Amino acid sequence: MMMINQIPVLLITGYLGSGKTTLLNRILNNNRGIKFAVIVNDIGEVNIDANLIEKGGVVGQKDESLVALQNGCICCTLKMDLIEQIHDITSMGKFDYIVIEASGICEPEPIAQTICSIPQMGKKYVENGLARLDCIVTVVDALRMRDEFGCGDDLMKRHIGEEDIENLVIQQVEFCNMILLNKAAEVSAEELDRIKKIIRALQPKAEIVECNYGDVDFNKILNTHLFNFEKVVTSATWIRELEGHSEDENENHHHEHEHDENCTCGCHDHDHHHHHHADEVFTSWGMETPKKFSEDALRSILSALQNEEKYGLVLRAKGFVDGGDGEWIYFDYVPGEADIRRGGAAVTGRFCVIGSKLNEQALKELFNA
Repeated sequence: MMMINQIPVLLITGYLGSGKTTLLNRILNNNRGIKFAVIVNDIGEVNIDANLIEKGGVVGQKDESLVALQNGCICCTLKMDLIEQIHDITSMGKFDYIVIEASGICEPEPIAQTICSIPQMGKKYVENGLARLDCIVTVVDALRMRDEFGCGDDLMKRHIGEEDIENLVIQQVEFCNMILLNKAAEVSAEELDRIKKIIRALQPKAEIVECNYGDVDFNKILNTHLFNFEKVVTSATWIRELEGHSEDENENHHHEHEHDENCTCGCHDHDHHHHHHADEVFTSWGMETPKKFSEDALRSILSALQNEEKYGLVLRAKGFVDGGDGEWIYFDYVPGEADIRRGGAAVTGRFCVIGSKLNEQALKELFNA
């Protein structure tokens, strides 16, 4: 029997603004000689993350090692796009590793199911190489966990609805092999301890690694062989308790699909979660613009985004614009926190706003676009 070349896949998930792109750029800038292919998923029509990765100087816009999947989520509407791109990359035979940066509103479980299902899709998808899901890393922003989720207490509330943001964060924490607790230095030791206890309550098995700006030992996240669908899907506390109570009553709790000999993920059909449809719950607005902005004007705009009544619930804004003095201004916004910095030149300004029930007309007026 012919051996099929397996390419490991690292899936990076995490809530909006947690530091996924920073981590990805660190990985790409490693000096190990690993040839990475990168798939970036951004919900917006304007893919800011892909451009920020290009700015990292590792891959270029015309470089086939970078694929941007945008205007939708790979956990729902872009599933087939993801399959085709993975197939294209494995067929090239020139990459050692695939890194996927999921959108901040993606749930990791459907993405894992999609990757694991590829061997069942026919010979053409495996004959030139097979993607093997190696590890799912969820990046958790300690600062936002403190400021927006009560050091994690809000994730333990009763009656969290399917469309609540807390539900998304919980699913990202529950379904992974590794938690990177990012921006750990920006909260107190007591707050960090509280956040870790909540994460551990939701996810008893994944290793929790504290870091800042995505600075993590790559040995912990590359070539780990950690991912096994069965183990990950049953690692969440509530699932383990549920299965413990029902084990005697129902020995056939899992409905397994016919397992393909090429599939190494241990992937079976599950429906433990009620998944929201990310593209319906969250929306984005963004555009390209030649307009020049001052830092003060940008600060004023980002501050105004907190007005939910006027602009909708803005969860994330990011982009880069012409600063008007030969320099470009890069910005990131999450509720209560804005980062504005100077950076290298770009061809045209781009920005994207992500949230729920956005008022696009009001946003257009605010950015004077």
